[in-house]
Amino acid sequence: MLQDRFGRSIEYVRLSVTDRCDLRCSYCIPKGFKGFEQPEHWLTFDEIERLARLFVSLGTRRIRLTGGEPLLRHGIGELAARLKSIDGLTDLSLSTNATQLARHAAPLKAAGLDRINVSLDSLRRDCVTQVTGRDSLPAVMAGLMAAKQAGLAPIKLNMVAMDGVNDAEIEDMVAFAIEHGFILRLIEAMPMGDTGRSAHYLDLQPVLGRLVSRFGLVPQVAELGGGPARYWCTADGTFTLGVITPMSQHFCATCNRVRLSVDGTLYLCLGQDEKVEFRPLLRGGASDDDLIAAIRQGIELKPERHEFDGKPQKLVRFMSMTGG
Repeated sequence: MLQDRFGRSIEYVRLSVTDRCDLRCSYCIPKGFKGFEQPEHWLTFDEIERLARLFVSLGTRRIRLTGGEPLLRHGIGELAARLKSIDGLTDLSLSTNATQLARHAAPLKAAGLDRINVSLDSLRRDCVTQVTGRDSLPAVMAGLMAAKQAGLAPIKLNMVAMDGVNDAEIEDMVAFAIEHGFILRLIEAMPMGDTGRSAHYLDLQPVLGRLVSRFGLVPQVAELGGGPARYWCTADGTFTLGVITPMSQHFCATCNRVRLSVDGTLYLCLGQDEKVEFRPLLRGGASDDDLIAAIRQGIELKPERHEFDGKPQKLVRFMSMTGG
């Protein structure tokens, strides 16, 4: 098992397959941005699979496919099947905005994808259009229903809760999740780049207290994906709520993940700049032993915690460049 210098076991890789997206969420990609990575710099499926196999050989047990919007990468089902075949990988998941999910849900399930997370910040078309820059709610809903029909489970809804934007809709989203058997996860906006710093930050601690009281939620002890969320559920188990609070109650002491961007850059923390670039190694004839040494070097660079709270201007990289 990979361990960093602070004793944390690193067993989760979030793997970006593209930095492109068909939406322009206000907290993610700046309006008018055109500085996307050149396709010739994207890791090929062979390169991705090679690195994934090495990570798994070192103790990685979870891989999440991310972007940008990963369903825009041609052949994503093939890649999912290739990764799922890696002996020792126990969990293969995907984060998506669901605009393309209606046609991908069944093939991804057949390829072996275990579960999905869907970004959904509102149930109102006008609010979704405001946040994402596109009237995308009908396509997202179609994708969610296709995923449910295909048997992808659990389906987690990721709602970035924003003050004065969608905070009045949280209870409506709870009701929607209960109706369809989805897990709802509320997320605090992070100050990544100018987009993240301009988001309408909402402290989720008071929100959590309100929801715990209203719905009789109790702490959930079962493991639900290995990520940073803390979970609560109803006594009868019909609803589960997750809360991700990188600002009001950070989870750095238990961080178990690293991120590999589409161009092969390994980022050790969302809120810091430490990185290792794998593309030059992969295309320069590096052996597996060379790559394993670089992975171990990267894990040693992983910082103790982010500095979103103390130095919010430090990080100019925005979310889609890093990988969700």
